[in-house]
Amino acid sequence: MIRWFEKRRKLSWLITVLIAVFIFRVSSLPSWEVGGGASILSTIYHFLVFFFLSVFFFTSMINGKKRKFFFFVAILALMSYGILDEIHQFFVPGRVCSLTDFGWDFTGMLFAFMIYTTSLVYRKRM
Repeated sequence: MIRWFEKRRKLSWLITVLIAVFIFRVSSLPSWEVGGGASILSTIYHFLVFFFLSVFFFTSMINGKKRKFFFFVAILALMSYGILDEIHQFFVPGRVCSLTDFGWDFTGMLFAFMIYTTSLVYRKRM
């Protein structure tokens, strides 16, 4: 599946931008968390949205190249976006800037990184 998106790089960039805009839009909404159960939903949201953002960003930017520089820049850009997203939430009424949320963002990024790099290793063996 990753290879398919690498061949359609413009589509991959479009999906990356749409996910980033979606994250910004949701971060701009007043808090929707009510009660203890919502924190589980928030955790799942942070993990999944940054997982998919990272998969498409890696696919768009790295595009099958095995250069450490591209991985470093991609991870740095994704981490910066996660930090800026949390800072942005600080200024939205009812929202807070949370290191825990960034931790789940980072965990989603890490899982995406592992899946993408595993796909590159697997391709090399084929």
